[in-house]
Amino acid sequence: MVLNGTCDFLITKSPEMLTIIAPVITIVEAQKENLNLGLGQCIAEMIAARIFNQKEGNNISTIYGAITSGTNWRFWQLQKQNIIIDLTEYYLNQIHLIMGILTASLTS
Repeated sequence: MVLNGTCDFLITKSPEMLTIIAPVITIVEAQKENLNLGLGQCIAEMIAARIFNQKEGNNISTIYGAITSGTNWRFWQLQKQNIIIDLTEYYLNQIHLIMGILTASLTS
């Protein structure tokens, strides 16, 4: 499988900003403010993160992804061959929930 492209945003467990050790969250910028248009890109980025981890010897069982317009957020998980979708759309006024999900993703 060949994946090409640029990752919009990546959150990693690496303590250094310029080193990618174990990417656990990929974040896709929504196209035209439509979160559904970013689904394919988000899945591709999660698969790429998994491939990167495997090449580095990091067998992370769950890869996390998010699609955002900046004000609206949707979250996804890649577990083996399954995409798990959080059906809730989170809004910027729920920043405590958004930050909680992102933080929990880093600690799992």
